[in-house]
Amino acid sequence: MAVNGSQHERISELLGQPDRHGVSNDDSRATSPGPAASRGEDDAEMDAALSRLGRTRPRVFPYEKYLPYETETREQREADLNEMIKHLYVAVAAGDFVPGAVHWTREIRGWMSLKFDLTKKQRMALVKLYYELALAPGLEFAVAERFASMFMVLTKRKHYLRPGVDLVLDWRPLYKELKGFVLPSESSTQNTYSSKRNVRTLTKLCTFAQLFFDPKEIPAMMEEFLPYYSMSFSEHAFVVLGLFNLMLPTAAPVSDEPELQPQYYLPTFFHLWATVNRSMMVDMRFLDIFSRQARDCLGSDLVSFGPCGLFTEEQSSLIFTAVLRLLEIPVGQATTPYSGSVDMAAGTAVFLERDPRKHPVSHSIARWIVMSLSPKCLEVSNLKSILHQLEGLIQGIETFFHPSNSGTWTKPLSQLIYYLSDFFVMRWNREQSGEYDVPEDRKLNDEVKRRFVLCLRDVVFMGIYAKSGTAMNYSLSTLQSLAYLEPDLILPGALQRIYPAMQGLVEVHRTISSIRALQMLSRIIAKAKGFRCHLTTLLGLALPGIDANDLDKTMHSLAFIQSVCYNIPLHDLTKAPRLEKSELNGDYEMVDDDARPSDSAGTALAVQWITGQVARFEQEGPGIEIDYMAELSAEDEEAILKSSTAGFAEFIISFLGRVFTLLQNLPDAARVKSGSPEENVVNTLPAAFSPLLASLSPELYDIALEQVAKFVSNHVVHQARDAMAFICNAMVKISPKKALHRLLPDLISSIRTEISENGAGSTRTTGSEILPRDRALVWHVSLLSMCVVHVGKDVLDFKDQLFDLANFMQDTCRGIPLVHVSNFVHHLLLNLTVTYTMDYSLFDKDELRSGLTTECWSRTVDPSELQINWHVPSSDEIDFAIKVYEAQAGRALSAVTELIKDEAPIKRDGVGKDWSDEMGRNLVLLRLTISGMSRLFKSDDGTVTPYTFVDAQANGEAMVVDEPDQEAQDSALDLAGPDDDKVKRTFQYSTGYPLEVGSSQYETVHRLRKTAGETLHRVHAFLVKNQEDDVPCFNALYTAYRSWFIDIGIERSAHVLDRLTRLLSADTHPFKFSGTRKQYPRPLLVRRANLYHFQRLRFNEHPRAASDLDKTLMLDLAHSSTSIYTDIRRTAQSAGEQAVKSIIGAKPLIIPPLLDALEDALKKNDHPRIKGAVFSLLFGSLAKPIARNWKFAPRMIKLFIQVSEADRPSIQKLVAGSSFTIQDMVKALDRTVILDENILNNIWPDASQSESNQSMRTIAQTREDALALIQPKKDTFKRRRAVIEQRKSKLAKELIEQIKNSHWKKASRTAIMVIGLDYRFETVASDGMLELVVKGVIDPHPALRTLYATSLTAIFSLAQTRALFGHKYENYVLDAQSDPDEVSVSCDRDDPNWTQRYLESFAKPEAEAYIDSDHPGWLVWQKTMRGFRTGPSQLKYDEVEQHVRETMGSNINRHWLSTYFGYMKQEPRDQNADRFRMSSSMIVAYALDLMADGLTQATWDDFKDLTLAVYGDGSDKHQHRAMAEIMGAMLSSSQDFETELRTQIWDFAFPIVRRILTDGLTPENSSYWSTFVTLVVGGKDPRRAWPLVDWLASFRLDMDTNAAFKESSKISLLHLMISSLGWHFQLHRPIVHDFLEHIDHPYKGVREVMGGTIATIFKTRYHESYKDVRSLLETQKAASSLGTRPYQPTEEFTGIVLNILERLEKWRKERPAGTQTPTPYTQASKTVLLWLDTSLSSYDSTVLVPFFPGAFMEQLLHMMDVKEDPELQSLAYHVFRHLPNIPHRPGEDDAFVSSLIKIGKEASSWHQRLRVLINIQVIYFRHLFLMPEKQAKDLMKCVRDMLHDAQLEVRLGAAATLSGMVRCSPIGFRRNAITDLKKHFTDLLIKNPLPKKPRGAAKDSTGTSTPTPEGNKLMLTRHAAVLGLGALVQAFPYTSPPPEWLPEVLATLAGRAASDPGTVGKSVKTILSDFKKTRQDTWQIDMKAFTTEQLEDLEGVLWKSYFA
Repeated sequence: MAVNGSQHERISELLGQPDRHGVSNDDSRATSPGPAASRGEDDAEMDAALSRLGRTRPRVFPYEKYLPYETETREQREADLNEMIKHLYVAVAAGDFVPGAVHWTREIRGWMSLKFDLTKKQRMALVKLYYELALAPGLEFAVAERFASMFMVLTKRKHYLRPGVDLVLDWRPLYKELKGFVLPSESSTQNTYSSKRNVRTLTKLCTFAQLFFDPKEIPAMMEEFLPYYSMSFSEHAFVVLGLFNLMLPTAAPVSDEPELQPQYYLPTFFHLWATVNRSMMVDMRFLDIFSRQARDCLGSDLVSFGPCGLFTEEQSSLIFTAVLRLLEIPVGQATTPYSGSVDMAAGTAVFLERDPRKHPVSHSIARWIVMSLSPKCLEVSNLKSILHQLEGLIQGIETFFHPSNSGTWTKPLSQLIYYLSDFFVMRWNREQSGEYDVPEDRKLNDEVKRRFVLCLRDVVFMGIYAKSGTAMNYSLSTLQSLAYLEPDLILPGALQRIYPAMQGLVEVHRTISSIRALQMLSRIIAKAKGFRCHLTTLLGLALPGIDANDLDKTMHSLAFIQSVCYNIPLHDLTKAPRLEKSELNGDYEMVDDDARPSDSAGTALAVQWITGQVARFEQEGPGIEIDYMAELSAEDEEAILKSSTAGFAEFIISFLGRVFTLLQNLPDAARVKSGSPEENVVNTLPAAFSPLLASLSPELYDIALEQVAKFVSNHVVHQARDAMAFICNAMVKISPKKALHRLLPDLISSIRTEISENGAGSTRTTGSEILPRDRALVWHVSLLSMCVVHVGKDVLDFKDQLFDLANFMQDTCRGIPLVHVSNFVHHLLLNLTVTYTMDYSLFDKDELRSGLTTECWSRTVDPSELQINWHVPSSDEIDFAIKVYEAQAGRALSAVTELIKDEAPIKRDGVGKDWSDEMGRNLVLLRLTISGMSRLFKSDDGTVTPYTFVDAQANGEAMVVDEPDQEAQDSALDLAGPDDDKVKRTFQYSTGYPLEVGSSQYETVHRLRKTAGETLHRVHAFLVKNQEDDVPCFNALYTAYRSWFIDIGIERSAHVLDRLTRLLSADTHPFKFSGTRKQYPRPLLVRRANLYHFQRLRFNEHPRAASDLDKTLMLDLAHSSTSIYTDIRRTAQSAGEQAVKSIIGAKPLIIPPLLDALEDALKKNDHPRIKGAVFSLLFGSLAKPIARNWKFAPRMIKLFIQVSEADRPSIQKLVAGSSFTIQDMVKALDRTVILDENILNNIWPDASQSESNQSMRTIAQTREDALALIQPKKDTFKRRRAVIEQRKSKLAKELIEQIKNSHWKKASRTAIMVIGLDYRFETVASDGMLELVVKGVIDPHPALRTLYATSLTAIFSLAQTRALFGHKYENYVLDAQSDPDEVSVSCDRDDPNWTQRYLESFAKPEAEAYIDSDHPGWLVWQKTMRGFRTGPSQLKYDEVEQHVRETMGSNINRHWLSTYFGYMKQEPRDQNADRFRMSSSMIVAYALDLMADGLTQATWDDFKDLTLAVYGDGSDKHQHRAMAEIMGAMLSSSQDFETELRTQIWDFAFPIVRRILTDGLTPENSSYWSTFVTLVVGGKDPRRAWPLVDWLASFRLDMDTNAAFKESSKISLLHLMISSLGWHFQLHRPIVHDFLEHIDHPYKGVREVMGGTIATIFKTRYHESYKDVRSLLETQKAASSLGTRPYQPTEEFTGIVLNILERLEKWRKERPAGTQTPTPYTQASKTVLLWLDTSLSSYDSTVLVPFFPGAFMEQLLHMMDVKEDPELQSLAYHVFRHLPNIPHRPGEDDAFVSSLIKIGKEASSWHQRLRVLINIQVIYFRHLFLMPEKQAKDLMKCVRDMLHDAQLEVRLGAAATLSGMVRCSPIGFRRNAITDLKKHFTDLLIKNPLPKKPRGAAKDSTGTSTPTPEGNKLMLTRHAAVLGLGALVQAFPYTSPPPEWLPEVLATLAGRAASDPGTVGKSVKTILSDFKKTRQDTWQIDMKAFTTEQLEDLEGVLWKSYFA
């Protein structure tokens, strides 16, 4: 390329300079070192280039530079994009969304996928447009989703647009859409437009758009969201937090306004967090918010930053406490810290969840920790920085990483360390490269890095041996990241573990883990000085892993070898190379001097060094530290390294040997693509071979080639055919000339020998099995065909032999081998005609010339400086290719033509299969030659397509081609879809097409293709006529069709592009490190360039216009898509599907014949054909065009209804699968889409650019021209819509008639269609429809009844919705409701007593306005709140709605009602439908509504009579269900009626309800009535149903009754009512008083409900009611960094609790011990416990924290001692275990801890002492980060003292607790504790020795003397000491090698106490044997920690002599 000629050079020079936009400040990443600096370019120009480029980081890989042909200029590309944008503009403006806007969106995406860059202006305009379109009101949702995904593509990478600087988006439209989902009570009607969206798309949009929301909007968001916060109806609290998580902009504030500082609102967040205790969801949400906050404010100078990042110490301790909770690590006997009942209440907030698979919580935790690290962490004195706390966390939970200790926590933990290391690496890399702009004092430095790696090191080494595969993968990646950060800290330990594993000294799974670890580490080892000397040895050790008996291990070993070969050249560096000209290919080759004597030692030096190192690893154990940097001088290291490379030749020979053995032992592959391990190995081999062979030095390559050639000619290994072929292919690719000359002659002669002497392939074969006689032939042909593909022009040396061979084989072979022959031809053609890279070496040519040194190991290649060797077809190659093509395709064509003549050379007698074999193989040959030549076909050639965009446009005016006469535009045109079949403008980019257009070669190629197409059609016609059951032929034929249609320009039928992409991404995966870009080895970069070329080829293949031949062939396919034979159908359908996608206008062409075929098949009831037609029409890409084109749709719908009658299960399955597709056809078309004009106008390209392109054809030069095009388009759309809607209503009428007399199944399908066709906003529904539905509701068939009932509801609510929206569709789309009953109530929020007044108003029946929502004022007051008028509804209907209501009412008479009521009380068909059905209730309510307006024939009296008739005697539960539904309807709908009627209804209904609730409730009907109460009261103002509320609240306990169920069911209704009214329920005091009086109620059922009700009442009393958001924020900020403490107990509440405790104590003292019967004490206790249990597992559990210490716990412990009442015991235990799980605020746990200690030391009953241990351990663990050191010490001392307890159980419990506490303490504290404890216990043992036995005692006395008090005391003390030491040993069950103090402890135990009698000696033995048992795996290593004496002591105890 000329220096100045081309545009790329310019831009890459410009990018070469550092970017001065404050993003990147050094040269290292701007990798294009163009000569810009030297030429002294004008700076301003460079700035302009960068600011116009839509990215802040320059590209690393210069894609266009490497292509072997001229590419288009940048201007050309940008002009193309502008053209696309103009089209997009026109489409959107004209309302042409599908296919218009969607098509252009796809085009722009394709353009971007070619790595072209949008300018910043274009990108900004498009982002805004797509954001707008994704949320545009009125747009069809499926389409909006396409736009949403485009929005995400445009904003996906952070470096395109800088948030806040380049782009700010408005959060409100997105919030408005979400609000419809999550705050449904805020809209008057459920039937909003938005509720039909997919909420997942919205949350994903939030994730992308959140970056671009303006931080200045934070106060506005607070004002908007916080007022909805309410814990009384906790769903709203979850919703608000969810909204904050999705919407809150966490970017750093741009200005230093104090209100935008995170610490201004963080205290409020912590306060809100504390209002929702025990909820996992909320913990996750807050971590998500905080971690983003940490990430986004890291770089901002305006935000203060300390040792805990931007958080304060208290905040970070609290967050770490939450992290401990979230990891769900089991502690002792504790239950989980979360309570399911809290998250159950999240309700609609679930919609706001992020996808937990994509955003696991460990991701947030890690992000929060890593983004808060900085060198400031090292400066703190109090160990409270993030880094110290991270260390504390990992040390506290490290035993949970051990493979023997796996469970639910394994995956989250391994995920956590993976994300920690990954984020750290990313931050480190980006800070080093200057991509992150971080203030100096926050940048990570080496010290932080070192501490970080050390912190994770031990747990990672445990994790790589995990039992679960996922955990192991995570740990291996972590290992790689840590080694990348600190090779010197990780590699010694890794090698120390890997060597023994590779030498086979440990279990197999450890070996596999080690091989995988090596693969991950190979790149780092190859770079690290000293460690790289181990690499050759490790390669050798990996060889035994290639083993046919363990394929898993084989895969990993190959992967390891592959990854080494990508990093180091396999050159023997001990020889000095020199250049000589070689005679073979005239190139320079390395020729070795005779080795100099100094090097003759070969590998000796390396071997000696390695042996020494391995011994050292073994000696020093896993904690080994090696610093090669200091130990080895550079010269020594180089000498060792060189010496180690002398062993490569041996390695190669033995490696190939192993591979050949493996291949010979492979089992037969059963099926292709079965995913079996054998198949995986075969696929891994070529991946490992390519880099291996490419990195060999020439002399090693010769060795390998010789080995392979020998093997190939001497063996035939049938099952390893493909693998071997791949290996040959890899050989040839590396050095084509040498390899071809060595391999081809042998192969060719073997093939000729096999055929002529052994008669291989001489007979036709049946089935797919290859005959043994043919195997050698197939083996050689397969190898041959892989030797000639993608190897370049050297094949021409053998061109005559290959040409003759192909002909010879075609002449003599038959049967299966022929397929392989055709394949050989195919490969040969591909090799000659395609452009591809031929460069696999690790180094550029120049480097190889100058010789390699040790410097070349693991060198990073600069991606912008490659010299790539491409294969570009030369004219010789093209000539040869065309010669082969003519010969082979010609042979196939003539053979086929012969075969279909009447007197064919082979008889078609239907007996032999000869004819069809011949036919099949010729079709295969034809197909493969077409595919092979695909590169030479041009899609714009005349034989391929009749016209293209370019020639059709001479006048440069309009875009469409052959527009039909304007006059002739009848309605038919309007019916068709929008110009689907017009040619769309396409954009081509050069791809280096090898032929000259118009040359004779070019003509030949295209002519042959055309002939082939015509022949294929003739074959089709012949087969259909004569051989229609010949499945194999048809299959071959349609696969040929497929290639014929789609293989143009690129061989699409082989999915070349997908394959290349997948293989490349698999190979680059190991080289990806977060924060680095394209740091791959050279061969992979070259493959990226190759892939890019193929992406360009694929991009060029747009759908093309159909030629006549195309049309004929399409119709053939359509015909066979409905064949009787399944296989033929399937092949034809898939070929058709592909063809339709590549031909414009194919769809309307083949729909009519398919519809005809379906109609025909239905007449003949021909099931297979019906299936074929339905499948082709509805399950492929035809469904959408049919739906859009109303020429076809009505017919399709009618046929579909007929199909649904066919009773064949397979057809019914198709019908069910496609019913949604059909329903989509009948729904209303979009009418209005509302967009912001300015945003749309912004995307129109600037004039300046388009002026230079006057010559270019464009859709419109200026925006004015474009507007002229738009209006006619709009009108066409309008006309079309009108015609179609007319058709739809006509069809609806026809179908309604059909329904009236058809079978229910057909009726139900049809009814669904009709409802879709007829249900419209304008007319609501037609009269016929209304009659059908109203009568259908009382249809005898239950399925139809349900269907019509839902339709009735829909019609009714649509009428109401229309009225609410003021009868206008625009308002409906915009969600602009105006509810005439809604009023705005002003809040007098400055009055301090306002909240009190507001609440008191709920205790009186009269109201000015009803307040239905629960949230106003709970957290903060706004100026006004939403209320509703009292009195009759003001809603007005217009004539349309009124007409609908009248029509419906006219059908509702007494008969209708009685029938419906009758069905209501029928027994339901299945059990789960036996519940209160809202739908029935709704329908009754609608009937009542129509009756109230006087529109029905039935009157109020009819309703009354029939209702009473339903209830009858009330003996049957179904009567109750119907009654509850009717009553619910009456009472809930009466609120909107005139006062008079309302009173009548209450007078009639309420007495009945009261009577039933008082006497009629039974266990089987109570659930209906509780739903009834919820329906009447729930979510509404209590004053709406005042009589019911008042009556339920007046309930008092009746102590005399014995009808326990009646009492309890009334209380549970009361409970329901209180919980649904929440804090608005104000009649609570008398109830509480009454319940507490009778807290010792005799009946269990009543007590249970009472406990729950008390808890609910107390829970709903709490509210915060700040006067506004501002004062909330200020109050919290002033209080502390954690805000104020919510749920502070009030005086009233405190009084009640203390009073209850006193009464309990009094009753307890009165209860005689051992009483079996219930007493007031036991009964009252149970009520209290139930109340506590409910309270503690709810979000307000912290209200009870102040009462835990003291009386509360003592009472619980006493209750657990009541042995006579097991229920009480277990309840008390259950509540007791809750206590430590309740979150305490920092400093609140003092009293709790001291009372635990007090009980542990002083309680009289040993049960209590034992139980308190459980809580000690749990509180210690849960509060690791909050507990002051003094408390921790007190707890530890307390437990230590409890080891001396007189009761054995307590001692054992204390030992377990102690070891748990030691284990999870932070390391500093742990060390001191261990030293103290060890000394304490050892002293105890030494100071209290066992007394010697008296001498005189008889030898045989067994020592059973009477125990004395002293003896007992001594035994206790010794046991305490033994248990204490044992606890220390058991605290570290897995640490290998054991800590240095441990051997001594064990020796002490063994020596001093093992021989004690009784429990003491037994305990010692248990401790020692457990120690040995947990260390079976690592005993080899662990032994070394002990001295010989210590080991002997241990052995003495552990090994009992057999004869003892």
